[in-house]
Amino acid sequence: MKTYTPKNDEQNWIVVDATGIPLGRLATLIASRIRGKHRPDFTPNMIQGDYVVVLNASQVALTGNKMDGKVYTRYSGYQGGLKTETAREAIAKHPERVIEHAVFGMLPKGRQGRQMHGHLKVYPGSAHPHAAQKPQTLEVR
Repeated sequence: MKTYTPKNDEQNWIVVDATGIPLGRLATLIASRIRGKHRPDFTPNMIQGDYVVVLNASQVALTGNKMDGKVYTRYSGYQGGLKTETAREAIAKHPERVIEHAVFGMLPKGRQGRQMHGHLKVYPGSAHPHAAQKPQTLEVR
């Protein structure tokens, strides 16, 4: 019996403008694109998703009181080394990390998920160096 193996060579480049879009809605869209769930031949154990370029990450929207209420934490490993910052501070310092944190939490954990991390490119402004890949723009509602 012949088994069907999906093609893995059709990985497109997508550009998403994050201006005014809520962070969670943007992250779910990006994670499903990177994973390849939009494809009719989606296979969970294969990486066949698109490369996603996110522009204007510094203008992403957070609804409600999340700008001051959402807290990002990281730990240095030393005693008293817990660093915290609100979403407002994080977007001011490094807006690309806020989107990466939201998207990477929605990707699979393990070897396959770590390999998918390279498929996301986030830029705080509207310029990106991926014009040679001829990316298509994706409208987010």
